[in-house]
Amino acid sequence: MTVKISNKIVGYRVKKADAETTGEHQAPVKADTKPVEMNENIERPDFLLGTTYKIKPPVAEHAMYITINDILLNEDTDHESRQPYEVFINSKSMEHFQWVIALTRVISAVFRKGGDVTFLVEELRSVYDPNGGYFKKGGVFMPSLVAEIGAVIEKHLKAIGLLESDELSETTKRILAEKRAEFEASQNKATNDDSASEYPANATMCGKCSTKAVIVMDGCATCLSCGDSKCG
Repeated sequence: MTVKISNKIVGYRVKKADAETTGEHQAPVKADTKPVEMNENIERPDFLLGTTYKIKPPVAEHAMYITINDILLNEDTDHESRQPYEVFINSKSMEHFQWVIALTRVISAVFRKGGDVTFLVEELRSVYDPNGGYFKKGGVFMPSLVAEIGAVIEKHLKAIGLLESDELSETTKRILAEKRAEFEASQNKATNDDSASEYPANATMCGKCSTKAVIVMDGCATCLSCGDSKCG
């Protein structure tokens, strides 16, 4: 619609849009929800996800049961994550009771503090017993009981995705199986002996995974457990 101005213009002003009109056309502002990160101020919920691992170290009279409870943060969102919250160790053995309780409380406190807790694995696994370590089932060497507890925590952190899993590919597993079969055939060893170890009896220690699974074939040392090879 055209409006004709017949009088002289002596002044002007800019008319602002009505608040109601502006509100109708303005897009709603979404609240910026920041993902919740693990911190010591988070209260313990009534329900936690837990996993229990059993170990039977030769330095203890009875088996030990390690339970790690996880808290679920940012549930049902794109930022959902499972974080370790606390750890408990139960056993009939009383010779290690005092320091085991102290260790679980310190580890639980580190879990609840938040941040990168994966450093615990390296710290615990580097503890050596002055009386010497031991081989657990499967031929894996453990320098101490504390180191085996660290290995359990490492296994759990891999299971919930905080550490990358170093599981071998199917191709590598097939190659190692072929190498093992060829080695055992060359040594004329019976493979149906129930008392036989998981790896050949004359296998040596692997410097990478601490497992007695290194064999030498065609002048090349290869670990049947982790696949580490001196020949690349």
